[in-house]
Amino acid sequence: MQLTGLHVYPVKSMYRLSPDAATVEPWGLAGDRRWMLADTNGRFVSQRENAALGQVRPALLPGGALSLTAPDGSRIEVPAPSVAAGDPLAEVEVWGDRFHAAEAAKEAQLWIAERLGDYRLVHLDDPHARPTDPDYSAPGDTVSMADGFPLLLTTTASLDALNQLIAAAHPDGHEILPMERFRPNVVVAGAEPWAEDGWRRIRIGGLTFKVVKPCGRCVITTTDQESGERRGPEPLRSLAKHHRLLRKAAFGQNLIPERPAGVVGDALGTLRLGDEVEVLEDGAHWSADGA
Repeated sequence: MQLTGLHVYPVKSMYRLSPDAATVEPWGLAGDRRWMLADTNGRFVSQRENAALGQVRPALLPGGALSLTAPDGSRIEVPAPSVAAGDPLAEVEVWGDRFHAAEAAKEAQLWIAERLGDYRLVHLDDPHARPTDPDYSAPGDTVSMADGFPLLLTTTASLDALNQLIAAAHPDGHEILPMERFRPNVVVAGAEPWAEDGWRRIRIGGLTFKVVKPCGRCVITTTDQESGERRGPEPLRSLAKHHRLLRKAAFGQNLIPERPAGVVGDALGTLRLGDEVEVLEDGAHWSADGA
């Protein structure tokens, strides 16, 4: 098996970057979802509520700074706010987890408000601030502002199988869904369809990962990531019928990186397109009803 896709999402629910290589940190790929938008109550905002987020193109700049480009071509550069610099902290929330993130400068907030709505742009200054779900992780594991876990893995074989299920359900024709709909961090080719559901521990290149939980899917998978258009009930309809895990329509598996022996600091290692993928432990079982 081989690593054929790497994706980083600098701002939660905005457009992706697809580098040839990415540094792995304990809380995810370097630069992945360290920024997000929060509403007036501090709750995260995603394409679930506002599909227009996916049309804003981010880029990572030196020092953790960010640039954002709107569909109309307007662009802004946003320095990374921090506690050390005296920037204000906001209490924010992602799926019930409440933690603190630093607020971007006023100019960035005005830019966001004019284009997307009454939201605040915040930066996760301290990547240790948000623990992962203790039911599926070890004490000390943390995550960025991703939905739940540091990395999301998908496989091309499972996408092919899903597209076949969708085609069978729509004999008059249906678009072939691209992998971008599922917003993975790592994409693996060469596996059997749905094989990832049984993995417990894998190696990608020189790094190892715990495979901790299936990814329950939402309306974002029905959204064209290039146009922002909602495209109907697929793939949720077919996943709900044919691939339910833990009471949810599921596609992909969440990963937590393991620290290599002797490695200190935030950078655990680097993933590169073409890296070999090996299953080290399998036998995981996830029931449809969550029991």
